[in-house]
Amino acid sequence: MPSEKTLSFRLLAAPVIPVIAALCRLEVQDAHHLPRTGSFVLTPNHYSDIDPVVIGWSVWRLGRVPRFLAKASLFSVPVLGWALRQIRQIPVERSGRTHGNNPLTAAHDLTAMGEGVIVYPEGTLTRDPGLWPMRGKSGAVRIALENELPIIPVAHWGTQAVLPRWSKKISLFPRKTIHIKYGPAVDLDRFRGGALSQAALLEATGLVMDAITKLLEDLRGETAPPERWNPAEHSQTEYGAL
Repeated sequence: MPSEKTLSFRLLAAPVIPVIAALCRLEVQDAHHLPRTGSFVLTPNHYSDIDPVVIGWSVWRLGRVPRFLAKASLFSVPVLGWALRQIRQIPVERSGRTHGNNPLTAAHDLTAMGEGVIVYPEGTLTRDPGLWPMRGKSGAVRIALENELPIIPVAHWGTQAVLPRWSKKISLFPRKTIHIKYGPAVDLDRFRGGALSQAALLEATGLVMDAITKLLEDLRGETAPPERWNPAEHSQTEYGAL
């Protein structure tokens, strides 16, 4: 029997899904890698503001309720903030803190109930000029390692044709195709069961970003740059449009 929160998500998704389905179609590869039961951390690439809608739709189509770590500012938007709270999304401040809570604790509460959490390891839209994944942050691997969860990489390509990076103008016609590819759980076994040093978190995060990048290479039929983009090395801010 569907839970109250699942029913809430279904009611809120009902008017949104037909709109996004009119804008694009999804071609999903290797969907079997997304667990159909139990907890997980899902880590997508990120280069368009419409990415969460597309990834959320994909996860929902596969039978799981999408739960995101979402920007706290969204929770102050009338109606939208209420909706996000109803479907148990997790508010995260730019500093990494939630309103009166810790995002890692909130994620733990969800996964303790057998739910999955979607975390963008880059933390924002990539700064890479070619839209390749940039340097990642450690939040996703911390959630996975501290809660003994699998971390599932996923990549998508095509949302930039619907809504370009840092743009507010959606392309309505023609209908776009977005390609999504799920990967097997990243092997983080050597980091489990011990103290999580900063060096270990950085190494584990690098493995996750490598897995996402490899999936994106497969989708694009291209090879990513040999070095991952680091905004600090290019005098760029972490957040906001360039």
